[in-house]
Amino acid sequence: MSLSHMDKHGRSKMVDVTSKSTTRREAYASGYIYMKSSTLELILSGNVEKGAVFEVARVAAIMAVKKTGDLIPMCHPLNVTAVDVDFAPEIDKSRIRIDVKVKLAGRTGVEMEALTGVGVAALTIYDMCKAVDKDMVISDIRLIEKSGGKSGTYRREE
Repeated sequence: MSLSHMDKHGRSKMVDVTSKSTTRREAYASGYIYMKSSTLELILSGNVEKGAVFEVARVAAIMAVKKTGDLIPMCHPLNVTAVDVDFAPEIDKSRIRIDVKVKLAGRTGVEMEALTGVGVAALTIYDMCKAVDKDMVISDIRLIEKSGGKSGTYRREE
């Protein structure tokens, strides 16, 4: 197995997807942000001074998905057709699970877009709550599932 972003001389390159066929491609990524229980309570009560944490983080994730090609050097700019962002507070673990699902019809996958969306959503939550909790930890950002393209379907086994 070789790295597709390197030419035969070891130089960086963007993968040529010109001859690939357009197929439906989807990716689902997930991650967590851990925080003090009082911070989670503040978010859930809607009393964070900077505003509606989940809605701001949702918009940030969508924007990040659309801008992934500008952020990650070898990613192609993509015409993303759908982004779903969900937040699942886990009170017993004092964390929020962030799920991002991305879809398009294209020549390359959307795994990086989904992963970037999770990361930026978590960073946005951190930014909105850092005044009350600087100990938050962003963790376990990972691809859960992807479909489409030459490599077919992948599902993480946990």
